[in-house]
Amino acid sequence: MFARGVSVPAPAAAMAPAASDLKLGKKVNEGKTKEVYELPDIPGCVLMQSKDQITAGNAARKDRMEGKAAISNTTTSCVFQLLQEAGIKTAFVRKQSDTAFIAAHCEMIPIEWVCRRIATGSFLKRNPGVKEGYKFYPPKIEMFYKDDANNDPQWSEEQIIEAKFCFAGLTIGQTEVDIMSRSTQAIFEILEKAWQPQNCTLVDLKIEFGVNVLTKEIVLADVIDNDSWRLWPAGDRSQQKDKQSYRDLKEVTPEALQMVKRNFEWVSERVELLLKSKSQGRVVVLMGSSSDLSHCEKIKKACATFGIPCELRVTSAHKGPDETLRIKAEYEGDGIPTVFVAVAGRSNGLGPVMSGNTAYPVVNCPPLSADWGTQDVWSSLRLPSGLSCPTTLSPEGAAQFAAQIFGLNNHLVWAKLRSNMLNTWISLKQADKKLRECSL
Repeated sequence: MFARGVSVPAPAAAMAPAASDLKLGKKVNEGKTKEVYELPDIPGCVLMQSKDQITAGNAARKDRMEGKAAISNTTTSCVFQLLQEAGIKTAFVRKQSDTAFIAAHCEMIPIEWVCRRIATGSFLKRNPGVKEGYKFYPPKIEMFYKDDANNDPQWSEEQIIEAKFCFAGLTIGQTEVDIMSRSTQAIFEILEKAWQPQNCTLVDLKIEFGVNVLTKEIVLADVIDNDSWRLWPAGDRSQQKDKQSYRDLKEVTPEALQMVKRNFEWVSERVELLLKSKSQGRVVVLMGSSSDLSHCEKIKKACATFGIPCELRVTSAHKGPDETLRIKAEYEGDGIPTVFVAVAGRSNGLGPVMSGNTAYPVVNCPPLSADWGTQDVWSSLRLPSGLSCPTTLSPEGAAQFAAQIFGLNNHLVWAKLRSNMLNTWISLKQADKKLRECSL
């Protein structure tokens, strides 16, 4: 099975030659809509070259659509950049030209993973009695074995495991199937959330995974372009902008192809907006003393992992309450959504005073000492009535709490949170597999 991508070692990506100097090796694979070439000067990488071709029904219908290669490449590059910045491991390295991108070399697993939020298309044919529009909570996962001759039959988890696939030295067993299943759902949810600010419903999504030939990791590979999903603006199927508009054509005419191309262009123009968020936000850490600086810097560092700006201030609600309230008013007055983190040991008056005087969220993160910590923490936990400032002892936990608040309206922050959940789950799954293998 040919290899098409994966996380490339950083030095190889950094040393990659410029587009004009890129030397192509032999063509190692050609699909319906792309060609793949070795890159002799970038070990462990391949070039994914898109074609100006659109197909449907396993190429039973096939047409040339001028400009589709550039449209597809833009869409894939933006989507993979979004997912990679969120923390999803992908094959994508970088966009190389208008019609091609560089991917790390991987061996592809011949399974298409489909995630559905809304029942439509082939699902209705395979499940008579289910009406179009039925919504799946959680989203529904399906698997299809890549076999054009047999129209990509649906497979179960058991069939995948019993196939005993082995790619790049990794045998695909229960752990690997579980990782791909969990990853499929997380990837769908991240993209679903990303499209919501565009008032566009992600109906379903088709993706593929590969095994990194260098790291032996399972990663998201191949492409995610307008052939890979269904998109309904305003949740309205009649406004569909994806490849279904091509599938539905009764007759392919030049005018009809232009309509399809306009749909694809609509998506490629908006997909770049997925990399941005109109929502602002910041964390302001208030410390009762500069001796708490190291504790506060941990909060700031953790905020940076979520892309959240963080400012550090020194103020004491006991020794200078007027200054504390002045600082509070400073951040309330500029209109930027703010989460305050109160860092105060011993008697924590900072968090409760802030909570009682602002409508913004406040969270306590006291730097407890070994000697008096069990007594001091009660000043953060026992609050007067009418106040609400939760307490977390972990600096990273305080940053995550803030991220969960901002993530409600910022899809980029939410994507990082969702990716962190997935990666934590994967690390536990792999640790359990390793332990079981050692026991055997």
